[in-house]
Amino acid sequence: MKCISIDLDGTLLNSDHEVTEENVKALNELQEQGHCLIMNTGRAYTDVIKLKAIQNMEVPLFCVNGSVLYTKTRELLFEATLPISTYKEIFSILKGLGVGILVYTDHGGFPSTLPPLHGKTKQELDTLFQEFNYDAILEKDNLKIYKLIALVHQDQLDTIAEVKAALAGNYPISTASSFPNNVEITSSEAHKGKALLRYQDMMGLSFDEIIAFGDGGNDLAQFEVATTSVAMGNAPSHVQQKADIITKTNDEDGFAYAVRHLLPLLKSEEKITAN
Repeated sequence: MKCISIDLDGTLLNSDHEVTEENVKALNELQEQGHCLIMNTGRAYTDVIKLKAIQNMEVPLFCVNGSVLYTKTRELLFEATLPISTYKEIFSILKGLGVGILVYTDHGGFPSTLPPLHGKTKQELDTLFQEFNYDAILEKDNLKIYKLIALVHQDQLDTIAEVKAALAGNYPISTASSFPNNVEITSSEAHKGKALLRYQDMMGLSFDEIIAFGDGGNDLAQFEVATTSVAMGNAPSHVQQKADIITKTNDEDGFAYAVRHLLPLLKSEEKITAN
């Protein structure tokens, strides 16, 4: 059995955040062949199951960069959280750096999760972060914190390096960037690659191959454990450099193209790139 681990935003989803008909066909073909398909995303569970194509499929869902794992029947299998004390320290650092902060919890995302913010203006984002009462998060009953996202505007990308430097080596966390203007901060046990190995172990499976599809810095974690890694044509150069295969972009049905045209060429030892 092959495991096909698939990122969502920028990979399976096009720029309109939809799964195209061609990609749905490719997913169905893989399932019919008996492979294990896994959606491996930085999105929260609630943002994943809003996608109609996902609603119609029985596949495991790995959410929040491997923080929360669900079986194909949507049963919670595993979760990794940030200690409240660690959250408070990191939150203080991020606040001091003046970045926007998103907090993913078992009560939802505050003041939002990331997908609904796409398309917001700079002013709208600034207002959202400045006016939100973050103290109210800590008042939630039996609070579990899965992830923080430090978010900056596109003209402030230098701040991302400052965030990473401030956090480096000081906390039991994993950091990754799903987009160049963010840093996603999770438990050290939350990691797209570790999630694949954990699922295999917990379910008593033995994958002959792990084929990982992705476009962002947070996908390098699944590339690390994959026997074959596939980067999208829209992925940054540092992600493409780590991949075995570079397919077409997410707006050119790059997932389906790789499944049908590039993966069959794997017998060659050379790096494969879509024309």
